Amino acid sequence: MEHIVAEFGPLEMLRRLSDPWWFQAFGCALGFDWHSSGVTTTVCGALKEACRRRQNELGLVVCGGKGAASRRTPDELRAVGEATGADARELVRISRLVARIDNNALQDGYQLYHHTFVLAFDDRQRPAGWAVVQQGMNPDERLARRYHWLSESVASFVRDPHQAVVAARPAAALNLVAAEGESNRSAMLELASQQPDQLLREAERLRIALEKAQGSQKPQRPLEKSLLPEADDVSHLVLPRNHGLTADDVNPRLLRKIALRTYEEPPQDFEQLLLQPGLGAAALRSLALVAELIYNAPASRRDPALYAFAHGGKDGYPYRVARQRYDHTIAVLEDALRRARVGETVRLDALRRLSRWIDRSTT
Repeated sequence: MEHIVAEFGPLEMLRRLSDPWWFQAFGCALGFDWHSSGVTTTVCGALKEACRRRQNELGLVVCGGKGAASRRTPDELRAVGEATGADARELVRISRLVARIDNNALQDGYQLYHHTFVLAFDDRQRPAGWAVVQQGMNPDERLARRYHWLSESVASFVRDPHQAVVAARPAAALNLVAAEGESNRSAMLELASQQPDQLLREAERLRIALEKAQGSQKPQRPLEKSLLPEADDVSHLVLPRNHGLTADDVNPRLLRKIALRTYEEPPQDFEQLLLQPGLGAAALRSLALVAELIYNAPASRRDPALYAFAHGGKDGYPYRVARQRYDHTIAVLEDALRRARVGETVRLDALRRLSRWIDRSTT
């Protein structure tokens, strides 16, 4: 980290952390697990400890973490604001919004349990950018997926905002922040600002219809639409035996609670709707499905996930950490930094030449 900041600045470290391939390689260089869910938590934990010790040198602050540590993120961001003058209220809003999106607006079967917020500062100790690394777990499949965010890449929090989403396999998802779901988001806002009685009548009709259609069958995958070859010029709708909507997906009780609140204080945009207190994944899903049926504004089912050893791994795979080589690597880097601070850049120049040589040898 010190080398990267010295060479390229703290913002470059945010860009690296938001790259899932680089993040994975970084974990391997640190000697952490090969590609388990533990890579995320251990790398972010190491980052937080390193930045705590060298915050003034690196220009980076790391907040949050795994489990209970993730829930302390707002308090830690407020402490950063008091110490630096940063707009803590806005940082807390971003932190909460990002978590709400990956836990509620993107319903892919993974429940968040890890949230790390990394903040970079410029030479004048002013906030220059942020990155977020989150991880969710699917307890049934015993698989994790990681969500990467980068401030400079977020043009909109509700239109494909992720820098990357990494998973072992695709999932059946309700993606309320997909770019193609704009009409559904607009319909949800329209519903949220209407008299609650009308919304609840429609929701109850939908729930009864789904309950009758469901019967004793268990829900499986949602409807899948595929297109036959262009020569046939025919749209082909594949209808599985079961579908993915159940009566539980439309819960009038949940809708009533949120509808009363949003009617009294209508959200101005979809971000405000996501940040509404008490609006969880179930209520959000109900609202999305009702909006889809009333306004013919389909919600996206696109899964945004992408498919993604210097010293071995602590889990022994592909081999155990080679401690002697690990310590030698650290010693070389520390010596290079020490020399650079006193004006001797020989070691840093050597690392640059080595990097250029590796680039040529691998092309």
